[in-house]
Amino acid sequence: MITILIADDHPVVRSGLRGMLGGEPDITVVGEAASGAEAVAFVRSLRPQLVLMDLRMPGGDGAQATAEIVALDQGTRVVVLTTHETDTDILRAVEAGAAGYLLKDSSRGDLLAAIRAAARGETVLAPSVAGRLWHQRNRPQVSLSPREIEVLGLVAQGLSNADIGARLHVSEATIKTHLLRAFTKLDVSDRTAAVTTAMRLGLLP
Repeated sequence: MITILIADDHPVVRSGLRGMLGGEPDITVVGEAASGAEAVAFVRSLRPQLVLMDLRMPGGDGAQATAEIVALDQGTRVVVLTTHETDTDILRAVEAGAAGYLLKDSSRGDLLAAIRAAARGETVLAPSVAGRLWHQRNRPQVSLSPREIEVLGLVAQGLSNADIGARLHVSEATIKTHLLRAFTKLDVSDRTAAVTTAMRLGLLP
């Protein structure tokens, strides 16, 4: 019997999942949590095999709760079940130790198959999530110098090359050189693309 804890701050979602899983002979829902903190507390007491974990919840988000559950070392595996599939969300969940990442628009059959696979010790990922994760892990690493990051940060604030030069007490030509080097490293050809790419890579806030 696969024992499951449902962690989601929406009562309707919890009820729907409980109803969906309730008719399966090899699955039983042992509890429901409305926050990350509740999920961790219930895992301590109920020791379920799996947690279906939403990401965006009050009282500690799903990634944080996942990390705490994994740290308990009780054998409970966490499968994220969410509507969010940004690169940041996926990486945070995987780095926290999640055994799977599924989307709430998954079919009933796919969800049940994923639950059983996760219970067997397999990693389960929605196809779109797997693609994003592969892309993230295989993307070449980009390293900008502190000065290049500083210049791009000022570009993001809307300053011109001349304004940035005056701010940093260097010539406008020096600023252009820093930008051209950053363009090359980021594989872009203009200021806007450089800023947005650097933000996407986590090089700029």
